[in-house]
Amino acid sequence: MARIYTKTGDDGTTGLLYGGRVSKSDELVEVCGDIDEAVAALGVARAGCGDTDRDLAAMLLRLQREMFVVAADLAANPRQRQRLVSGESSVSPEMVGGIEQTIDAIVSERPLGSVFVVPGTTSTEAHLDLARGITRRAERHAIKARTAGRPVDDHVLRYLNRVSDLLYVIARHSVGDAEEPSSHE
Repeated sequence: MARIYTKTGDDGTTGLLYGGRVSKSDELVEVCGDIDEAVAALGVARAGCGDTDRDLAAMLLRLQREMFVVAADLAANPRQRQRLVSGESSVSPEMVGGIEQTIDAIVSERPLGSVFVVPGTTSTEAHLDLARGITRRAERHAIKARTAGRPVDDHVLRYLNRVSDLLYVIARHSVGDAEEPSSHE
């Protein structure tokens, strides 16, 4: 029987993709933790779709899978980045472009309002906004890691920024005709 625990992280380190170890407090590990949270929050939103919104569930599953690509890109041994595969273990320009196309299509179907809204009109919308907030944190932590000298690809930053925009758009879209409360009276 394979065991989930390896005990190799008991010293406070974690393994990198393609070898090497870093502290679990490393800036890039922090971003990967944020991405892990975002994937889980997207899973909660997807589970809430049930059979009623299969298109949204499929989109969320796609985003979850793409977030694994983001994590692989960030968690790769810097000396082994040439081994990354575009779209599989490194974020590609096409991934960013696909998110932009999805945003544009949704906004053209249902334009956004001009005020900030308070999440919680529906369960799905609230979960999407939670995933958006976590993704924004991942983006901030990725910028912080890059500022500290860690290798963070431009495509990763663009992707995280676009995904949080997309999550905002689909959260608004997911409420249908229900009126969301504005951030001010």
